[in-house]
This record gives sequence, structure tokens and C-alpha cells, in this order.
Amino acid sequence: MRSLWVFPQNLFLLLILVLDPNQIWCLDPPRPNFVLMMVDDLGIGDLGCYGNKTLKTPHIDSLASQGVKLTHHIAAAPLCSPSRAAFLTGRYPIRSGVYGTGLTMVFLFNAGSGGLPQSELTFASIAQKQGYETALIGKWHLGLNCENRSDPCHHPNKLGFKYFFGIPLTNLRDCHPGHGTVFQFHIYLPIKTFAVVLISTFILYYFGLLPRVFVIGLSSLAAMVTCFLAAFLLVVPYMNCILMRNGEIVEQPFSTMNLTQRMTQEAVDFMERSAEKPFLLLVNFLQVHTALFTSADFRGSSSHGLYGDAVHEVDWSVGQILQTLDRLGLSGNTVVYLTSDQGAHLEEVSATGERHGGSNGIYKAGKSTNFEGGIRVPGLVRWSEKIPPGLELHKPTSNMDLFPTVVQLSRGQLPQDRVIDGRPLVDLLLGESQSSPHEFLFHYCSARLQAVRWSPQHSDSVWKVFYFTPNFYPVNSSGCYHTHVCFCSPNYVTTHNPPLLYDLSLDPSESRPLGPDTEPDYHHIIETMAQAVRDHRASIKPRDSEMSVGKLLPKPWLQPCCSSITQFCQCQRET
Repeated sequence: MRSLWVFPQNLFLLLILVLDPNQIWCLDPPRPNFVLMMVDDLGIGDLGCYGNKTLKTPHIDSLASQGVKLTHHIAAAPLCSPSRAAFLTGRYPIRSGVYGTGLTMVFLFNAGSGGLPQSELTFASIAQKQGYETALIGKWHLGLNCENRSDPCHHPNKLGFKYFFGIPLTNLRDCHPGHGTVFQFHIYLPIKTFAVVLISTFILYYFGLLPRVFVIGLSSLAAMVTCFLAAFLLVVPYMNCILMRNGEIVEQPFSTMNLTQRMTQEAVDFMERSAEKPFLLLVNFLQVHTALFTSADFRGSSSHGLYGDAVHEVDWSVGQILQTLDRLGLSGNTVVYLTSDQGAHLEEVSATGERHGGSNGIYKAGKSTNFEGGIRVPGLVRWSEKIPPGLELHKPTSNMDLFPTVVQLSRGQLPQDRVIDGRPLVDLLLGESQSSPHEFLFHYCSARLQAVRWSPQHSDSVWKVFYFTPNFYPVNSSGCYHTHVCFCSPNYVTTHNPPLLYDLSLDPSESRPLGPDTEPDYHHIIETMAQAVRDHRASIKPRDSEMSVGKLLPKPWLQPCCSSITQFCQCQRET
């Protein structure tokens, strides 16, 4: 009788699978969760697992000892907005329109109309379609509204993140009283120009070379401009320093007091309420971008001032997130990834002159440059059930690779209607491949292609050419101190024809450019990379910049405001 029952039972199971194909996934191994963490402006030389001996980062270092350390991990851009757009979409920023124009290379106002277009697909949007709970905690910096305040077309909720708690712009100096302004180059230069013109006018008037009415008119104009600029600096915190929960403003301007601890708790809460489903959590730390801040528990904890204290607090936060995964029994089947959006910002100093930048180790220059110090970033991946511990991978990888990796592991489908520049990392991480997923990587400075990296198959060499480089100031330094960042326009760069060539496998600090006299294959290497550039440019479809002047400048009807204008758009709805 038992054998008679087995046949109908198996037939019944077969009928279920035929009539309801969605049940088939139950027979497959469960899909992994994703906890992705991006620290802002963290240098690769700031972590113990990358050689730092003076900062304590035990929780971040544990990711390296328990998983994979990528030593040649590249950010797709050396500044926040384009780098984050590439990370989320797996595409060079030139393809999505998130690239700068002129002297502006990131989004500067919540009331601008530019941002990551809703037509772009993020790894979160694909994961959400696959049944994942998705959340973003922390910094966005990819736009907010389009036509009006009720049209949040660039909001994280519209681009794959079901839950959002964080800031739509970035952590500005203006959000911290006494720390100066991020607009110092844009504001102080006009003020200095007016001062020179005004002094010159008075001198000419004193010698009788200008009429009095001209001096009065110019003085009045200078006073009006100065008052306008001063008023602008006073309202910037209310315009740009906003903390949101989904579409609601909860603080305007936000307070950084215990902010990292609050965001950590938000991450913990999300994992707790999503533990029964597959989830994707992206934690974008506000630290260690200036103006630097840290909670009282970590102030004075390092020997590197406020910067080191902030690194310590980030490491604590990472520890809280990892401990939550352990407590919930989710560590084994959760892909944990930690990186930085670009290299440390070497030019940063506080209003009192204290250095507030990190370390890029042996690599040249820093944030806003395409030298290795600006784009070589930490890359740590842990997936305890699949990846063997303590593995180091030295082949070039990119933060764009997270897009196809998440899509593959969540069992989604890569879009076929657009170019995806990232490459899946699964085979490399599992040891099933020993070669870089990228033969060529292209490095843009705004809309201009600045450099190319070539990793030939069956070779340990990694070649890199520069078509132009920034003009450092002072000349023998490795930063752009007079402009705060390095710009891309012709007045701020030196063009190289023929291009500069480096072999990063032998010269990772980019200190010895090669030529025909020092590299026998020089001309072949240059031509191979030139052909790759031609092929790459043929794949680029023209797209208007989301940072054009028209989209970048603030518009009153787009300004987020949690109260009436008469109350100066300020509120504190949560403590």
C-alpha cells in the first residue's frame, strides 16, 4: 500500500510545480542578503587591513580576514555624485548624464532640478522586483525634485529603495556652524574682486581721475552684492542641510549630534524587521567627509584628531551592523561589502587650519583626481558560506561591478536596452577565475576622458595613460589647494601629447612616466589603448548633463521646506 501512495504523492508535487512555476525557487538555495556600505572620502591608507598602524579599525579589518580584500579596486569617478551614480547603475557617469560642467562637478543644492534620471536602473530597483526589501540609510547626493516639490523624481524611493532615512544632498561645511562654507571658492573670489575694484576706484577718485558719482554708484553696488552673498551664506543651512525619512523632512537643518548612532540604529531596525525576507541594505556614511563630526563617545579616541575620531566611529558602526547579522543568524548568507566613494581629500583643512584629510597610502594625490590616490579605494567582500577567508585579489575591479553582481545573485536579469560597464565579480570572488573582469577601465574628469587603464590578459602588467593632468598648486605638491578641488577645464590642466604612460604593477605611485626609450612596447601600448578609446566612445550616446547651469541652480519652487517660509524652513520632528 505504501508504494501505491508514493506515486500519487510525487505526481501531486509535479502538478504543483507545473501549475505554479514560482514554487520552483523553494527547491534552490536561498538567495543572499546584501549589506553594502560606502564610507565618504575614506582613504585606502586609513584602514588597518590596508597597512595603517595608527588607526583602530578592527571591525572593518575583520571583513578582510573573514572574506576577500580587493587591492586594486577602483571608483568610477573621483567625486561624490558621479561615483555614486556609477556604483548604483553599473554605468560610467557619462552615460547617465551625472557629470559636471565647468567648475561644478557635483550637485550643490536640494532645490536644483538635476539628479540621477528615473530612467536609470539601480541594483536596488532590480532587487526590489525580485522580492527584496530595500533600504538606503545615509547620504544620497543624486538629486531630489524635477518640476515641483511634489515631484521627487530623483528621490531614492523612486530609484529602487523602498525605505530611506538620510540626507538627500551631502554633508556640507555649511551644516556645521563655525566650519566655513563649501562655497568659499565661489563666494570669496567675487568678494575679493569687488574689494580690489573698490580700492582701485577710491585711489583713482583721490587723484581726481574719477567723478564722485561713479564712486558712489560703485560703492552702492559693492555693498548690495556683499549683503546678498552674506545673506546667501546664512540661508544655505536651511536650504541644503535636510534629514528625511522617506519623503518627509524630519530635521531642517539637521544636527550631527549622535547622527551616526541614529543612522546605525536605523540600519539595525531595518535588518530586524526584514530578517524573514531577502533584503538589500545600503549604508552610505556621512563621515569622513568634511565638515568632520563625531559623537562624544569617540571624540579624542584617536591620535589623528577629529578625522581619526570619525574613522573610529565608522568602524564602531560597521561592528554594530555585523553583530546584528550574527544575532539574527544571517551572517552566513549575507554578502557584506565595504568601500569608499573615492580617495581621501588631501586639501581639506578646518576653519582653524587643522588638517582634516585622510591617507591614500603610497598612491598619488587624492579626491577629485584620477591619479590612484583619487580612485583606488578599499574593497572588502564577505560571504561566509561561499567565500574562503583571508583571500587577497590584486586584479583590477570597479565599484560598478556591484551592479551586475547583485543582479546575478538576486536572480534578476541584466537590462538589454543599455550598456552595462560593470562586470560580475562572482567567479573572481569564488576563485573560479584568476583574471580581471575588465580589460580596460576608462577614467573621466567630468565629461572629458582623462585616463585609461589596460590589464592585458595573461599578463601581470597594468598600464595606465593620462591624456591630461591637473595643475597642482603649489607646483611640486599633489593637490589643488587654491581651488579646493582639481577642475577639468583647459585653464586648470596640462595636456600631454603623447600621453603619459605608467606601469602600475611596477610603479603604483605613478612617479615614473615611461617613454619609447624606457619601454620597448611603448608605441604598441599607446595605440592599443587609443583603439580601446575609439571603441568606447562609439558606445556613448550623447546625453545632456544633469549638472548644467539650468539644472544646478536652486529654484524656489523646488526648495524642500518642512514649515512656512516665514518660519525659515526649520523643524525638528524627531529627537
